[in-house]
Amino acid sequence: MKRLPFALLVLAFVLVAFVSQPAPVVVAPAQDDWISLFDGETMEGWQVSENPESFWIEDGAIVANGSRAHLFYMGPVNDHSFTNFEFKADVMTMDNSNAGIYFHTTFQEEGWPSQGYEAQVNNTYRVDPRKTGSIYAVMDVEEAPAADSVWFTQHIIVQDKTITVKINDETVATYTETEDAAHFQNNPGRKLGSGTFALQAHDPGSKVLFRNIMVKVLD
Repeated sequence: MKRLPFALLVLAFVLVAFVSQPAPVVVAPAQDDWISLFDGETMEGWQVSENPESFWIEDGAIVANGSRAHLFYMGPVNDHSFTNFEFKADVMTMDNSNAGIYFHTTFQEEGWPSQGYEAQVNNTYRVDPRKTGSIYAVMDVEEAPAADSVWFTQHIIVQDKTITVKINDETVATYTETEDAAHFQNNPGRKLGSGTFALQAHDPGSKVLFRNIMVKVLD
């Protein structure tokens, strides 16, 4: 049997080691005053409510899948209190899945958050007609602007009393809060002021992924 030169053996070892490495985690860097809230590897700065097992990290994304729970941002950026801001996240839904992104909310040990608004995440969840981009139960979207199993960008902007939700750079919902808003009667906590963000795990049958979670603080 003919022996390979030592240099070729070293080169072969290096090539095998390189090919066997896992694919790099895709995490967008902060730029143009955007600040990352999720490092793609840990939940540092985030706190989960009643069912911690409903959230985990997989391939650089936060996975929400399990019994009702909410993952609140409680980290140091702006002391986790935001008034006027832009928020962006890449989102992927699986078939018949529901989730949400809360803003101007506060940490709550259990239950659906009673403070703040929810930007709906739902492309094909059949029980709830409110689709992705809805400002939940305030300004609802009837047709899903995105598809399952494909990453899309959800962009939430709050400036003074106006909320704008964009999906893939297209505005799908805009709402300006008034002092006598009709929804205050049944949901007095659904009100603009200031607060943090929360990701929702809706139910065991729903699986939604979040990555590249970023915020830009506005004046």
